[in-house]
Amino acid sequence: MFILAEKILKKEVIVGVIGLGYVGLPLVLRFAKKGFSVIGFDNDSGKVDLLNKGKSYISHIPEREIKEIQGKFKASSDMNLLSKPDAIIICVPTPLDSHREPDLTYIRNTAIEISRYLRKGQLISLESTTYPGTTKEILLPEFEKTKLKVGRDFFLVFSPEREDPGNKQILPESVPKIVGGITKNCLELGKLLYQTVFEKVVPVSSVEVAESAKLLENIYRGVNIALVNELKVLFDRMGIDIWEVIEAAKTKPFGFQAFYPGPGLGGHCIPIDPFYLTWKAREYDFHTRFIELAGEINSYMPYYVVERLVDALGRRGKSLQKSKILILGIAYKKDIDDARESPGIRIMKIFEEKDVKRVDYHDPYIPQLIKSRQIDHPIFSVDFNRKTISKYDAVIIVTDHSCIDYKLLVSTGCLIIDTRNVYKKQYKNVVKA
Repeated sequence: MFILAEKILKKEVIVGVIGLGYVGLPLVLRFAKKGFSVIGFDNDSGKVDLLNKGKSYISHIPEREIKEIQGKFKASSDMNLLSKPDAIIICVPTPLDSHREPDLTYIRNTAIEISRYLRKGQLISLESTTYPGTTKEILLPEFEKTKLKVGRDFFLVFSPEREDPGNKQILPESVPKIVGGITKNCLELGKLLYQTVFEKVVPVSSVEVAESAKLLENIYRGVNIALVNELKVLFDRMGIDIWEVIEAAKTKPFGFQAFYPGPGLGGHCIPIDPFYLTWKAREYDFHTRFIELAGEINSYMPYYVVERLVDALGRRGKSLQKSKILILGIAYKKDIDDARESPGIRIMKIFEEKDVKRVDYHDPYIPQLIKSRQIDHPIFSVDFNRKTISKYDAVIIVTDHSCIDYKLLVSTGCLIIDTRNVYKKQYKNVVKA
């Protein structure tokens, strides 16, 4: 322990980051900029090649930042190198399977790979969001097969990621870092490592507390977003603008935090993480009714958007099936290039199921949707100009990217379904949803 602690303090440790996506790559930058040597692991050879050439594939991470760390960083798909890092940070996906249950395939496979090369003096940190108990139940048993002793030979912690892609107001290093360890020695080393790149580290009593804290953060947001989504539907029927209601309510300087409605939840966290806890709760014969109700409400919102569109088209003497629809913004949040669990994709799927004549999307950050669990075939972003807009019967604003010319859009007279309150004034061709 003392040898590893000294190496951390002297910045002589090699840091390994497994998974070079929206969580892993920012961590690579943080450690490399602080003077650590970093090896980034990813099974996507395309990402590896780009990074080693000093190029970025994430829109909010400029290439200059990748080039700045070239002397301190190497990307690789070779898991044989896992014995080299003194500290290994796991940032792999934790999706849901087709039955909405946790899919820990990436974590299990990563644990197996690490155990093949695990050596004395290594610190392993899991950052992937998961259910309470994962670190002890999945990682620890796999590592203990090596006969190495946790807290003495190797060290294991859980430290949940708290990335907010595209947020320019809060510096990532200023976000407090929660750390929980399997043993006291594990916790101390985890604290020491993260203190080198984060302004504040928050130690907790166990890995289960750290795992639960991340779930609470995301469930808190999901439940409150469900509340305003439900109120949006009600207030629409009552002829009340939910956005104006929120603006008025948030003038209260205590006891209220503003959350905003939308077309549905997107991203890897809020639509998925709560189900990790509901799944684990069944083991304890407990039904998480509040969380699941929030999930039902949020899952309904894409359908509500479609309902509002159908009504608006009907008032103009048009049917949904015979209409041409443009989805404006397919990323799950504004000004980023991440479409994971995007409500825009869900809305497109609903239109597909309803045999709508034509559905396209425009997103300046995502020129192409590649084939995936959500997408059956590649789809390309269309141009955004007056001529293109005129081809559609309706445009649905799903993601309110800052760079879109909304004045141009409303001036075309095309029916607009505004799910993000882009238009504060009333326009005859704009319908809030």
